[in-house]
This record gives sequence, structure tokens and C-alpha cells, in this order.
Amino acid sequence: MAQAYVTETGNGGSEPEPSGSGLRRRLAELRRDPGIWRRGIVTAAIAAVIALIMIFHAELPNDVGNLGSLIETFLPWLGLAVPVLLVIAVIRKSATALIAILLTAIVWANLFGGLVTDKSGRGGNLMVATHNVDADNPDPRGTAESVAKSGADVLALTELKASAVPIYEKALERTYKYHAVEGTVGVWSKYPLTSSKPVDIRLGWTRAMRTTVAGPFGDLGIYVAHLPSVRVKLNAGFTANQRDNSADALGAALASEPLKNVILLGDLNGTMNDRALSEVTSQMRSTQGAAGDGFGFSWPAPFPMARIDQILVRGVKPEASWTLPRTGSDHLPVAARVTIRP
Repeated sequence: MAQAYVTETGNGGSEPEPSGSGLRRRLAELRRDPGIWRRGIVTAAIAAVIALIMIFHAELPNDVGNLGSLIETFLPWLGLAVPVLLVIAVIRKSATALIAILLTAIVWANLFGGLVTDKSGRGGNLMVATHNVDADNPDPRGTAESVAKSGADVLALTELKASAVPIYEKALERTYKYHAVEGTVGVWSKYPLTSSKPVDIRLGWTRAMRTTVAGPFGDLGIYVAHLPSVRVKLNAGFTANQRDNSADALGAALASEPLKNVILLGDLNGTMNDRALSEVTSQMRSTQGAAGDGFGFSWPAPFPMARIDQILVRGVKPEASWTLPRTGSDHLPVAARVTIRP
């Protein structure tokens, strides 16, 4: 007996709906959803506030707890809010929140997108490095040997404890024929050093110095500085006044420097975004910003969150900038290759 076969093609049929049709149907449902613009207002507002903070960070007040400087120190990390808010917006099916988050992502990319890419080149006739070696470093010899292996022609060390200076001198003497130490900072060089002297940064003790490197490229002014540390305290906020005063004094010294080619190395306890360092950063160019690979965060060494160890130049072309392997310090060493023209 013949059997009848029936093919169901209606809504309850067995044939699958084309994927394109399903997507169009879902989009149509969202367009007809009156709550798509009303939901997620709080999420959109948070995204908007973050975008405004990034755009107008220089206008944030520093009068109360140095709030502006604190936010500027960790400003790139505000971008982490974007994927979190995006997930919330998708779950909430909020078009308003999605648009606000997109604008926030554009603002972040405009400010920091250039730092994500690799801008390093292959040129350069001088390599410099700087390292806050940590006064409590349990292995000063190992630290010195590690940074010496970097190949740097000029090496700046900060936070040198007086009792450890002979250890660094002994460990670095084979690589660097010349060196000068002033207070808690020092310079080791493969080229002769002249006119080494302390730089007064209004502390009462020496944490900055200046020297001249006499190389085949001519005279190069080298400044090494370790600006005062900053702290975040519940009752006082971001305590950075002493650092800010020292930065102003360092900026004045740089402004009076007669040499055309100048490099500043050291721990500035602040990022290039921090307006409190403007007396310095307005005169100098960051090697990391100009020729770095990524953000180049240097502190704290176990999980770097900020670039507070800096190599800044004037009259010198940055070619590449990067961080060096971790040592016994709580900071990462940073290095740069530059081109110096007489």
C-alpha cells in the first residue's frame, strides 16, 4: 500500500530558518522594543563620566588630595571599564549604553592608541638605561650585572644606598670605565664624564645630578634624578607636594642647561600624563611615547601599572625604548636607543 509523505514547511516545520533571516528578525524585534533606549541609562552615564575624565583630566582639581595627579598616574587603566560596561550593555540590550561605550572607547584610543603599537626603529648611536635599584635590594651585585648586560653605553642608577655603592662600582667597573656618584644617584659611562655635580631639587640632600658625556657625537648633557616618592593616604589623599616642588626645581635646572643635546634619566615618581611634572615634561620628549613598544610600565616590578621611570630627551632623536628584565629591585629597568647629531 502506497504511503503518503508530508513535508512541513510552516512555522512548525522541520526545515531550519536561514541564519540571515533569523538575525534580521531579531534586529527587527530590537527596533520594535521601546525599552532599548530607556534601559542602561546608568551604564551609559558611567561610560560618559569616564570619557569626560579622560578628555578633561588636566582640569581635575589638585587642591584636595592631589586628586588630578592621582587619576593621571593611572589614566590608561580607565580603559578597562570599556569591556566591563560593554558586557553589561549587551545583557541589558541597551542601545543608549552601547553608543556611550563606543564613544568612550574612541576617546581612549585617541589618547592611548598610539602607545599600544610598536614604534621602535633600528637606528641609534647611543644606548642609555636607567634603574631605581631599591635601597633594600637583596642582590645589588646581581642587579648591577643584569643591567650591564643590556649593552647600555650610559647607565643611570638611583636610590643608591651608601653602603652598597662600592658593590655597584666593583660589579660595573669592567663594563664602564667612567662613573660619577652624587648622593643617592650615579652615572656609569663607556665615554668620559666631565663637570659632574649635584643638582638642587629642594630636598636638603642629593637625589639629582648633572654630568657631561664626551662621546664621538660631541658633548651630551646627562641629568639623573630621583624625585620624592608619593603616597596614597586615606586621610590626606595623594601626598605629592614634595615631589611637585622637586619637579619644579628640576625643570628650572633643565631650562638653564647650555648644551643642545640633553637626556634626563631616573625615577620621577610620576607619569607623562601628570600635570605636576609639566615643568619637566614641557621641555623634554619621552622616548617611550616617541619610540616605545607598548606602555612600558616600570612599577611595581611584579605587576607593572605605571611608567614612573623615565628617559626624556631634548635635541636628541628617540629610536627605540623598552623595559629590561626584572632584577632584585621593585622597579623594572628601562632603556632607550637614540641618535645624537653633533
